[in-house]
Amino acid sequence: MSTDRRFDQADIAALRAAVRGTVHRPTDDGYQPLGFNVAVSRRPWAVIDVLDADDVAAVVAFAAANGMTVAVHGTGHGATPIDGHTLLVRTSALDTVELDPAARTARVGAGVRWQTVIDAAAPHGLAPLCGSAPSVGVAGFLTGGGIGPLVRTVGASSDHVRAIDVVTGDGEIRTATPTENADLFWGLRGGKATLGIVTQVRIGLLELPRFYGGALYFDGADAAAVLHAWRSWTQDLPAEANTSIALLRLPALPGVPPQLAGRLTVAVRYVHTGPADEAAALFAPIRAAAEPILDGLGVLPYAAIGAVHADPVDPMPVLEDGHLLSGLPADAVDTLLAVAGPEASCPLLVVELRLLGGAFAAEPAVASAVCHRDAPFHLYAIGALVPPIAEAVAPAEQALAGAMGPWLTGGRLPNFAASGDPAVITACYDADTVEWLRALAQRYDPAGVLAVGQVVR
Repeated sequence: MSTDRRFDQADIAALRAAVRGTVHRPTDDGYQPLGFNVAVSRRPWAVIDVLDADDVAAVVAFAAANGMTVAVHGTGHGATPIDGHTLLVRTSALDTVELDPAARTARVGAGVRWQTVIDAAAPHGLAPLCGSAPSVGVAGFLTGGGIGPLVRTVGASSDHVRAIDVVTGDGEIRTATPTENADLFWGLRGGKATLGIVTQVRIGLLELPRFYGGALYFDGADAAAVLHAWRSWTQDLPAEANTSIALLRLPALPGVPPQLAGRLTVAVRYVHTGPADEAAALFAPIRAAAEPILDGLGVLPYAAIGAVHADPVDPMPVLEDGHLLSGLPADAVDTLLAVAGPEASCPLLVVELRLLGGAFAAEPAVASAVCHRDAPFHLYAIGALVPPIAEAVAPAEQALAGAMGPWLTGGRLPNFAASGDPAVITACYDADTVEWLRALAQRYDPAGVLAVGQVVR
């Protein structure tokens, strides 16, 4: 029987009987498969609100029997297009958060967002190593490696994962640790959903009740002075200091401070884990670069880590593009300013440079599929696909990448490269890692049930 024929005869009643959770077809009220990026087309054959790992295994088995693929949806960040040949597993009900303050660990379900873990850990003075947006899901972030506001201090967030519960493409429920299913543990940290659908993770927590940081904003007219000052300042920063800089063109919307709305501004983000006086003194060259228009720096509780980047939380149609840089000489800054600075007609909401290095560049205690650790900077652009600028966004991101071409390494980071394009996916890894992930996918997903979206095949 052909795959297409099996697909045509798939029995929704059999799927509903196989799981404890709820199965939604496109005509059902609970279907709603869209995620954070509403520009991404997602029309799966069914959406399944799973209740446990057994449900996930049952969905995978049903897909294998009917010639379908399975994708996973936690919060919908990093979504890629899926069609009616795919079942979408929605993990919202996997909402366990169990802290062990003495061991400084947390057991977290795949449907949990970082802010929930942050709030649970805060009374104990503990810090979950989230990304710049705490509204993002824990599991999806960690399977992409995890480049957060403390990346120079702690490395990739996935380096601090202790154990992963996963359903592999062959329908088996497995636990992966450095000593149990170690090959899976290696590939799940960085390989996105290539090897399985994560149902739960156990993560290490940092003892960090507060930090010195936030963001300092400047007028766009001072972009050249601030960017060049930031470039020089980043050359010798200690690993306790983490920073990014962004050219912002934010519209006048609820939540956008009036000082930043409807104009070009420059945000310098900063997180320092050392004493506040040392952190403030280290930041002095940036304060001296120009007159700030909004000052959000100070000692903050770790629970407010999301204020550093102030990423949006409401769904919107966007196009994102990320690239790793080999360096940032002065002429690279001038080139960036020519394309996205105050004299440029640029439709992009955000053009960001993030400093890497520090602990991220060091060899982790347990190897993973996270690659390109030697890249010193990451370039990231976001455009809103809304009138009247929607048609200009893709050309603008292409122009930015083209202009910065002399400094692009050709590499990408998985969480900044949501795509089903094999060329984009493989750019997230070195050649050896691609081959290992392909080989492991053949072992754990021989029928290709997970061969959809941002996976290595």
